[in-house]
Amino acid sequence: MIEPRGLSKEQAAAYAGCETLSAFNDWIRRGIMPGPIPGTQKWDRKAIDAALDRLSGLQLKIESQLSPYDAWKASQNASPAEGNQLVNQKTR
Repeated sequence: MIEPRGLSKEQAAAYAGCETLSAFNDWIRRGIMPGPIPGTQKWDRKAIDAALDRLSGLQLKIESQLSPYDAWKASQNASPAEGNQLVNQKTR
């Protein structure tokens, strides 16, 4: 079975390790967890993973594995894909 990426609030809370929806709502209010995908009532599993990675200190380890170019782009607040789009536009 394919694991869904979009989770209901109850699923997202359980996935994040919250025992209650109240605790999950508190994490969202405090900015610990992201809110739902805009225009939906679904939470993105990868956004929850990224939030938990930042909290546990894994984000620094992930960033240290980036190529020098991708690390520079990340420091400029652009994703690697955005950087590639900019390069492609300049070469046209």
